[in-house]
Amino acid sequence: MADDIIQYQDQYYIRAQASLVESRPHVLKHDNCFAIFDRLGNMRPLGLGDHGLFRDDTRFLSRLVLDLEGKQFLLLSSEVREDKDILAVDLTNPEFTTSQGQFIGQDTIHVFRTTFLWHNVAYQRIRVHNYGSHTFRIPITLRFEADFADIFEVRGIRRNRQGNGLPSLVQSERVVLRYWGLDNVERQTHLLFAPAPTMVATDLAQWWVTLAPQAEQDLWLTVVCAYAGEAMTVLSYDQALQAERSHRHKLRSQSAHIDTGNAQFNDWLNASRDDLLMMLTETPYGLYPYAGVPWFSTVFGRDGLITALATLWWYPDIARGVLLYLAAQQATEEDPSRDAEPGKILHEQRQGEMAKTREVPFGQYYGSIDATPLFVVLAGRYFRRTGDRQLLTQLWPHVEAALRWMDTYGDRDGDGFVEYARKVHTGLRNQGWKDSDDAIFYPDGTIAEPPLALCEVQGYVYEAKLQAAHMAEALEQWERAAALRQQALDLQQRFWRAFWCDDIGGYALALDSEKRPCRVRSSNMGHCLFSGIAHPDHAARIAAQILEPHFFSGWGIRTVPQGEGRYNPMSYHNGSIWPHDNALIAAGLARYGYKEEAVRVLTALFDASQFLDLKRLPELFCGFARRQREGPTLYPVACLPQAWASASVFLLLQACLGLEIEGATQRVYLQQPTLPLWLPHVTLQNIAVGAGALDIGLYLHQGGVSINVLGRRGRVDLIVQ
Repeated sequence: MADDIIQYQDQYYIRAQASLVESRPHVLKHDNCFAIFDRLGNMRPLGLGDHGLFRDDTRFLSRLVLDLEGKQFLLLSSEVREDKDILAVDLTNPEFTTSQGQFIGQDTIHVFRTTFLWHNVAYQRIRVHNYGSHTFRIPITLRFEADFADIFEVRGIRRNRQGNGLPSLVQSERVVLRYWGLDNVERQTHLLFAPAPTMVATDLAQWWVTLAPQAEQDLWLTVVCAYAGEAMTVLSYDQALQAERSHRHKLRSQSAHIDTGNAQFNDWLNASRDDLLMMLTETPYGLYPYAGVPWFSTVFGRDGLITALATLWWYPDIARGVLLYLAAQQATEEDPSRDAEPGKILHEQRQGEMAKTREVPFGQYYGSIDATPLFVVLAGRYFRRTGDRQLLTQLWPHVEAALRWMDTYGDRDGDGFVEYARKVHTGLRNQGWKDSDDAIFYPDGTIAEPPLALCEVQGYVYEAKLQAAHMAEALEQWERAAALRQQALDLQQRFWRAFWCDDIGGYALALDSEKRPCRVRSSNMGHCLFSGIAHPDHAARIAAQILEPHFFSGWGIRTVPQGEGRYNPMSYHNGSIWPHDNALIAAGLARYGYKEEAVRVLTALFDASQFLDLKRLPELFCGFARRQREGPTLYPVACLPQAWASASVFLLLQACLGLEIEGATQRVYLQQPTLPLWLPHVTLQNIAVGAGALDIGLYLHQGGVSINVLGRRGRVDLIVQ
């Protein structure tokens, strides 16, 4: 096992091989609540210290341990079942003698522990079965604590002062743990027990369960994350489980169904689907994909937008919810402390104590340079996908405000490029998707100082202008549309001149404050293919090198290739591999006709998924070169699941198939559909197209890919190009 762990300085990086999945936690999430358990179904703030039950960026339960009077149960099996919504754990007893003097041999008692979340409540059933030949009186003990730590504290930030714990309330069937925060809010954790335990205290509940041979009994724990004075709705275990399953079934039925001729690929698809559905959160504006567990289980503008773009063909309701939510949160005034400016789109929203007291600036934070153009891109692509004129009319003032921001605040020096620099030192230093402090640099590794104009951001702005022109035409604003198209073309010409570096065969990572190019090869330039800003000749040079060994590890495209000044395969942004980054690049390659290259990216990430627990792609993994019979090397604190990582398979498949949908004309396009040799057929069912729907089968054969229409509801045309 030691050979599978790589130590670098004080961090450990783990190769994703089957024997090491024992170290992976179990994750549940529903809406604003998530929970992280060990494999016994316990919560222990050990290791990275991220175990617990969280709501609104606060840990409402930091410890939950089931034992036998302090004696730990033995693990039989442990998995997140069904649609990633139920944690099921099988336990048995070690050999032990109770405090009442009764000896119980090992493997006599079976405990089946199931847990799920529903509307800020954790429901747990503990089923105890006696497989022995004697009647036993068994001490089942639950030990619990609530530290009410803010997520930023859990992540490692030290606070100068904290709120105060309030006296706990202890009753025969209930314990209430309480905390008064510096934001003058009382947070409460209600632990409800059934039947009434034999003993209840501020930190434990204990049942003495008497079981005859082959008898069993159910114990119930309900944990409510609440605020003082808040109305609580607590259902029975069965009622809540039925509601949760009905909700999940509804979400699944609203999206397209994908089936393929490769069972392992289906496993990856289904795992990604279930993770995405888990990350979706109901808001007053519709569904929003929270970014990732544990550190980013909240609204992020960029993450939500890219997730929605990746899944637009598959489940357009995600995009609708993202657009409406971000439109409602769009900045209307300047606030340097939050990097807010009129028309700017939200970067991050937090609900915890430290955000509310401004100990961190992320309560309502706008420090993102790319969320605003991506908002316009998504609005345009959503309109094309659905033909929803009503939503277009509703969003158009927000699109115009975003365009004004790009032309004014975004282009702070009037050079025609959008750049960033934080307004206060507590904000993010780098504000593109690579937001580490060391992510933007010169060839020698020296850090570049803001204001910085990133190459991919100019591509997003370019496409935003074109998408806005298309939307303006739909609204019969002909002059506005023509002006926007000309602005896009002018930007493209300027971009080619300023960013192209012939010596590196790609676009500069960024322009610095003096407009000097950071002549660094990076995955960012692949995004310039995604947006369409790249010159075709430039795209050919980029496509030729981005799958060479210095860039392509065999598991995917590195953020920074070998040979660059700050290359490190264990770095967060300077040599690692991000699934969403690879999916955007693959979509860009396919856009310029490099389908086989897109297939190679799909294949690499598919292969990586086969080594990973639950076939779940993490936020990122290390960029070490692929070796025979070894999986990719995990990054230790990557979010898992992560919405845009889960969404990547849908964009990768779309890129290879060349799938585009026009809702207004009710047309489905397949442009040069290409399948890898390991994927003999793909079936797409229930693709919503305007008022109709289409089912398509694609089949690989020696001459290419053949296509059959398997079903059609309404008037929908399929066009193969």
